[in-house]
Amino acid sequence: MIPKEINRRELLWKAGGGLGGIALSYLLGSEGALAETEKFGKGRQDLNGGLHHKASAKRVVQLFMSGAASQVDTFDYKPELIKRKGQPFDPGAKIELFQSSPGSVMQSPWEWKQHGNSGLWISGLLPNLANCADDIAIINSMVSKSNVHGPATFMQNTGFVLPGFPSMGSWISYGLGSMNDSLPAFVVLPDMRGFAPNGPANWGAGFLPAAYQGTMIRPGSKNPIFDLNPPTKSFITPESESEGLHLLNDLNRDHFSKHTGDSRLEARIQSYELAARLQLSAPEVLDISKENSAIKNLYGLDKPITEDFGRRCLIARRLLERGVRFVQVWSGADNGFPRRNWDSHEDLARDHGMMAAEMDRPSAALIMDMKARGLLDDTIVIWTTEFGRMPCSQGSKGRDHNPYTFSSWLAGGGIKGGTTYGQSDAWSYKAEVNPTYCYDLHATVLHQLGIDHKKLTFHNNGIDRRLTDVHGNVIHELIT
Repeated sequence: MIPKEINRRELLWKAGGGLGGIALSYLLGSEGALAETEKFGKGRQDLNGGLHHKASAKRVVQLFMSGAASQVDTFDYKPELIKRKGQPFDPGAKIELFQSSPGSVMQSPWEWKQHGNSGLWISGLLPNLANCADDIAIINSMVSKSNVHGPATFMQNTGFVLPGFPSMGSWISYGLGSMNDSLPAFVVLPDMRGFAPNGPANWGAGFLPAAYQGTMIRPGSKNPIFDLNPPTKSFITPESESEGLHLLNDLNRDHFSKHTGDSRLEARIQSYELAARLQLSAPEVLDISKENSAIKNLYGLDKPITEDFGRRCLIARRLLERGVRFVQVWSGADNGFPRRNWDSHEDLARDHGMMAAEMDRPSAALIMDMKARGLLDDTIVIWTTEFGRMPCSQGSKGRDHNPYTFSSWLAGGGIKGGTTYGQSDAWSYKAEVNPTYCYDLHATVLHQLGIDHKKLTFHNNGIDRRLTDVHGNVIHELIT
């Protein structure tokens, strides 16, 4: 047993690796310094107690459109599709589709207009985000290595099409630590209808210590964080629970002393410690009753169609302003009929129309609310999806998968709003100017956080792994 007279800081230093290493990084991260111990691998050591360079941002919120949101119906304006609607689609080369044969050229069901002082083209599908045109930087030349949802979703989250690699949120938590002792560094707010392909593996820690995986919270449900509190009808009292946690802590530490180096056990112990703090902090951060009605209405909590995504965006803002490093908000679940995601094979106008109506107003509200509070200055907002959709029709009303080009956008955190980067061909079939992979997007986000993406590494199976694999370039054109 560990003597009780040893204080927490002394215990962590004496423990060295294992639990000591993880908890030490947690403490040092929360105090604004990054650990230098060999336990964390060369990547953490290279940070040398600080950042690689001056940071423009402290935190990130990612809005992920699961199912593949169509670039030709959102941010990639193509007059050629209007001009040639109904004609055979012939880009001059063999066309590879996921589950169909090429149909005719399909014009977007929504009209396009230029918005803001910047004149960004945004479709009528997203009227609220259009009002934020001068705050966002659109990448219209994103490319994926897969046209299958599972691998492509992994790629956008982890940089790899295969499972087993850490998510971006995990890498950022690992690199920067926490800014709040009572909240997780990485929080995930899934769609209320279920998980996207791969489920929780999308926010897993991979080969990083398990403590860096995302913590899932379901705002609006009766039990937002599973197993955080005892059942309502229970013999457990606050006093007995506290005594039980102390006993469990002693037993865990004694057991851990015989199994050093097991990150799963380390994470389990740390999760109990964090859970005890969350019992006090979670109710406050999830309680939006004190938010004024104007803010609630801004996020769309007054309308059934925007209530869920709006609540999660509002909770995301509350988490970010309380020190959470990375928040991920999902739009879209697994496949169902009618569609519960952005995978609009059958009827794009119907399905994208519904998904956009849920997402558009709350996403714009998040930008406007954070901007008004000064929070957008050092927070990066990412809007992305796993791949795009084809400029030709599938059947008569849908669009098939398109991995060759799609759109993402960034805002805040030193990103140059009102700009575009990259360009697809005249059809929006393939990226033509500055093809951009997730590696470049991830490298840019890490750069804004003060991290050199080539130096944040973790030694695993004989290789110094990183979020950007062996690729990636910072997109300096998007940075102020």
